[in-house]
Amino acid sequence: MTRVTVITGGAGGMGLATAKVVGRDQAVVLCDVRQDRLDDAATALGDLGIPATIVNADVTDRDAVDRLFETAAGVGTVSAVVHAAGVSPSMGDAEYVMRTNALGTLHVNESFFASAAEGAAIVNVASMAAHLLPEEVIPAQHFPLALQDQDRFVTEMLAACNMAPEDMRSGFSYAISKAFVKWYSSSQAERYNGRGIRIVSVSPGSIDTEMGRLEEQAGAGAMVADAAVPRWGKPEEMADLLAYCVSDRAGYLTGTDILNDGGVVASMRERARVAAAGG
Repeated sequence: MTRVTVITGGAGGMGLATAKVVGRDQAVVLCDVRQDRLDDAATALGDLGIPATIVNADVTDRDAVDRLFETAAGVGTVSAVVHAAGVSPSMGDAEYVMRTNALGTLHVNESFFASAAEGAAIVNVASMAAHLLPEEVIPAQHFPLALQDQDRFVTEMLAACNMAPEDMRSGFSYAISKAFVKWYSSSQAERYNGRGIRIVSVSPGSIDTEMGRLEEQAGAGAMVADAAVPRWGKPEEMADLLAYCVSDRAGYLTGTDILNDGGVVASMRERARVAAAGG
């Protein structure tokens, strides 16, 4: 039966670039919230000889996500998911960011888990922001609430965000939401493995996409010059990694996060160490 890869955020820079890689030997189902971008993505893939099924769905809506996977199952066997849907701090307030990035991840992963067959894999896109936030301000003790009581989870996450100045809360929410993505991808690995499913996350740095450029003057974009590789990452560089993570070649890879940020986090930590040592 035809193998299918579902890509959320599939009309965005990283999602579309990944579809061009996995579409070489698998059927592709793209999910996004903008129909115009989905149509353009399908046309771009078609020009490469890659047929794509497109689904307009909001990952914050669990019913819509379930329908997405029902559609994908109608195409073939869902063997992989690349969950790239998400929003940046510039795209909305703290609650919108949290619901999209954290609960959206939960919905996509849990719907996939409910129907996936042995040997399937999912990769979740986190962010280097999750690596830069001090552990003491991450409300990780409340992360498990997402699996039990989503409303209470959001309440606790926003309470943590409200400790930041108002103009920084969306950015704080973004970092916390991506820390949740990392946590979920690690903490659920044993449960997923019980079904023969792999789960992993990837944390990009500043990638040259439409969404990435929204943060060009602040946040992650402002850190490009501080990277060991002082440039914007290319969507294609992320695509190859994301495709590998859900491929059969990565059969031993699960429960971990891969930081692909051009060395931003490493450089910042080393500079902080040198400064603390009086260097």
